[in-house]
Amino acid sequence: MTKQLSESEKWEIIGFIKISPTRYQILKTIDEDFMMPSEIARFTGLRITQVSNALHDLKKKQLVHCMNEHVSKGRLYQNTPLGLEILKMIEKNRK
Repeated sequence: MTKQLSESEKWEIIGFIKISPTRYQILKTIDEDFMMPSEIARFTGLRITQVSNALHDLKKKQLVHCMNEHVSKGRLYQNTPLGLEILKMIEKNRK
């Protein structure tokens, strides 16, 4: 179980996302779905290495979750509830 983040911790994470358009693009692409890195790369036009590096960063911040970590190919990633909350906060701010 993860602890509830304070408002300032959430803003730190938003800054972490906003300094990297790649991270934001991946969160937005996955949205409420689940996707493989190759699918994310195809939808975004990013290189697979960029996607993999960004997913690693997002996973460390608990913004995405690998649903089948034990497999070496065909890993599926999904935004966590925190990832979706942060994405909604950024989207709300963009309007």
